[in-house]
Amino acid sequence: MQIKDVTDYLDEVFPRQNALDYDNPGLMAGDSSAYLSGIVLSLDCTNKAIDTAVKNGCNLLITHHPIIFGGIDTVCVDTVTGKLLSRLIKTDIACFACHTNLDLTDEFGNQAICEAIGAPVSDRLEGAVCGSVFELEEESNILSFRQKVSEGLKTSGIITINPMDSKVKKVFVQGGAFDEDSIDAIVKAGIDTVISGEIKHHITVMLAELGINTLIAGHSATEQIYLPKLEKLLQLKFPQIKFIVNYNDEGASVL
Repeated sequence: MQIKDVTDYLDEVFPRQNALDYDNPGLMAGDSSAYLSGIVLSLDCTNKAIDTAVKNGCNLLITHHPIIFGGIDTVCVDTVTGKLLSRLIKTDIACFACHTNLDLTDEFGNQAICEAIGAPVSDRLEGAVCGSVFELEEESNILSFRQKVSEGLKTSGIITINPMDSKVKKVFVQGGAFDEDSIDAIVKAGIDTVISGEIKHHITVMLAELGINTLIAGHSATEQIYLPKLEKLLQLKFPQIKFIVNYNDEGASVL
């Protein structure tokens, strides 16, 4: 089996043409025609992720965030990106990214977050750039709901500027960084609480003035939840391949 057998399948499931304009999904480095020896799944291309691939004899690293993002003008090893790309090339490890094209595939992106925090049903929010919405069966408050989100996402802490007795019933979820262009749709839908990995402070203040709570759970915490679902998808398609999940906040786990 070649690397391209897996990357071609990922392009079918998460079409690159669905990615947002600023994005750069696809093959970052490596030879797609090379024989596949194993796969490491990671949120980011890091030295730890590459170490995991080398140690376990894997020659494909699948990441969520592209290592080549925006304009770069050098791959010299005195830059972080250059050093990582150099390691990938020297160790013959290919790197392939599925970013906003995965985010916009509901069950593998924001709906995976909703499931992790206990929402039985969720839907994409009409008019939002990216994000899902669900309603709690019973109204809660920020204090108890924040704890539930923290446990579901296995994050060490969640930031909010809202009073602990603020009511929570209808929730909008966007993993990673919150897209401010979704605010009109959130207000129109009657959302009372927004969960995201990153939200600018002045946006949390603006939303609070609109009667909307915010819970900032961390970029990694809201997106690492994608990795087990991606591993399961690929393992069902390619049962003969070894898969390893590299988490940013803990040691790699063989699945």
